[in-house]
Amino acid sequence: MTENSERWSDLAARLGSAAAMVVIGLVGIFLGGHIFHVMVAVICGLMAWELVGMLDPETSRLKTPMGLLVGGATLAAMYLPVGFALPVLLAPALVGFGQLEKNRTIFMVFTVMILVAGFGLAQVRDGYGFGWMMWLVLVVVVTDVVGYFAGRALGGPKFWPRVSPKKTWSGTVAGWIGAALVGLVFSINTGVGMQLVGVSIAVSMASQMGDIAESGMKRKVGAKDSSNLIPGHGGLLDRFDGMLGAALFLLLIGQFLTITPTLN
Repeated sequence: MTENSERWSDLAARLGSAAAMVVIGLVGIFLGGHIFHVMVAVICGLMAWELVGMLDPETSRLKTPMGLLVGGATLAAMYLPVGFALPVLLAPALVGFGQLEKNRTIFMVFTVMILVAGFGLAQVRDGYGFGWMMWLVLVVVVTDVVGYFAGRALGGPKFWPRVSPKKTWSGTVAGWIGAALVGLVFSINTGVGMQLVGVSIAVSMASQMGDIAESGMKRKVGAKDSSNLIPGHGGLLDRFDGMLGAALFLLLIGQFLTITPTLN
């Protein structure tokens, strides 16, 4: 197999899996409400299931209980006032910290990320509507897809080889440009203003940081993928790591943004 064919060897599997995820995701986002909440909670629970399996394989008995606990806590927090939601979101991380025998701090950090990001996605969909949820998803997806193709096609210097050896500067910058274009289209069609272009780039950077954080964690524990649930993509944590970073960032800065409350 030539170097060029190896570079694109996983493309067919990635495209097929991506198409299925897009359809499921669009249906959930469009319907919103309880269906979207349950979908997000299930994804968060499965990511926690994968996380335990990577960080402490010897305690695999905890995978399913922690997955159920994280999924249940994510769902419950969506229906609670913020003051009550916070302790519910922190509880699974504390429980797991006391149960795991290895990599407990990493587990705690990533579990909190998963829980808070899931809660943040529900806040975006419930508070701002379908349109702004699609903006967030498009920024993350375009960052990933454009970065993937540009990085594979152009190559060049590595972005952070010790942590994520496959990522290049060409793919990273291309992801920013793609996100900026998404922001530009939405700013023109919503009247929000050009600030959305900058925000989109910042969200893109946050999604890339989420991706890099997960890559660093996998390298530390010696895992190639978080699981094999998704052909060509590895696991859900591999696929949604960028969304974790983006959702966390947006949750933190959302209060400082002036955007149309709903965009249908």
